Amino acid sequence: MSEQELQERKASEQMEEVKEEKAAHWELKMSIMKESLGINNSGQVPTEETSFHMSVFNLINSTMGSGILGLAFVMANTGILFFIILLTLMALMTTYSIYLMLLSGVRTGFMNYEEVGEKLFGLKGKYLVFLTIFMQNLGGILSYLFIIKEEAPSIIKALLGKEETFSAWYLDGRLIIIFITIILIFPLCLMKTLGYLGYTSSMSVACMMFFLIVVIVKKFQISCSFPGKGLSSCQAKLFVLNKRSIYALPTTAFAFVCHQAIYPIYSELERTSMERMMLVTYISLGIVFFIYLASALFGYLTFYEHVHSSLLHTYYSNDLTILLVRVAVVLAIIFTIPMLYITSRKSLNQMIEDTEFSFPKRILIAAVTLSLCVLLVILIPSLKDIFGMLGATTSNMMIFIIPSILFFKVATPKNDKYNRKCVVVFLILGIVFSLLTIPLVIYDWATST
Repeated sequence: MSEQELQERKASEQMEEVKEEKAAHWELKMSIMKESLGINNSGQVPTEETSFHMSVFNLINSTMGSGILGLAFVMANTGILFFIILLTLMALMTTYSIYLMLLSGVRTGFMNYEEVGEKLFGLKGKYLVFLTIFMQNLGGILSYLFIIKEEAPSIIKALLGKEETFSAWYLDGRLIIIFITIILIFPLCLMKTLGYLGYTSSMSVACMMFFLIVVIVKKFQISCSFPGKGLSSCQAKLFVLNKRSIYALPTTAFAFVCHQAIYPIYSELERTSMERMMLVTYISLGIVFFIYLASALFGYLTFYEHVHSSLLHTYYSNDLTILLVRVAVVLAIIFTIPMLYITSRKSLNQMIEDTEFSFPKRILIAAVTLSLCVLLVILIPSLKDIFGMLGATTSNMMIFIIPSILFFKVATPKNDKYNRKCVVVFLILGIVFSLLTIPLVIYDWATST
């Protein structure tokens, strides 16, 4: 065999290796996309697509979370009228940001948030989107763990028949959250896939609806009476302005974030189109808006300025109905945390282009992540601090900043002249939002006793 033939053979082998490497990379990428979109192992898309009504439910489920517990506190520190204005504006701005997201996805041909970012801004865009979603999910885990830390001691006291003032070492919320994390949450986070955890998502919505009904009923059963406080502390106010009002914007933004679920829901929607997906958005966020408004209004009109940053924590612990709500919410949270964690781990999996984390790696990642979250929950004094910082950073990025900069890349000067002007204003609002709220939240932390 001549030297030229050897070189040609060698070059051919190298080309084959490159092709095989590219094919393996593409197969990995497609397997991750298939798993996220519900495609089976045979490579076939399920014949039954998600119905319109189920898509509405899925988006409601993705939007409603721990944020609902903090909205009565927001109303107490902004007033009824200002809260309604703020909630309405945030719902409208969330809807507009979803429209910008869908437009970016349709024009790039990708229905994956990280891939849209990579398509338009390269690896920097991909990493920015991933990091924002990852931190938002971890923030959700933090808020859920904090709720367990606050509510679990009250549940144990009620089950033991003890008064609210009863104290014991085993009722320390910090110890309880460590115990629950190690015994229940950590093993669930080691699962390879969501599996049956996916079915618990409807349980979370059911718990929130049960919570809403109880809040409305309790308004007519509980009289506003606080020792040492005058009747003026039990009067509804249309406008309120104090140092805790700074948490209004970030808490409301945190409550409306659902952007990580938009592309998967769009991809699975039957007879999918941008118009149908926007109709899903209008209906879903409209329902969420009225649920948020009702829970905040009736919670505020029950406790007025005395409402806690977590509404559920304001109620008397020995009330049987409240006990049932607390138990239901804590159980739903215990199963929701692994869902958020596994979703974040899958995103990390895709980012480092690894087909599968081995079991030892899953143990290590879960141990480090949950240890950090538990440590932060122990150190953070109140739920409003979690809502405040996350709402001012990651939630603001997902609602205002990222959809705006993605749209600028796909917009055309001729066809999107009006939209470009609107997006400029939208982006400026997001930047001002962060510049105002982050320093004020930090200042409140520094000056609070």
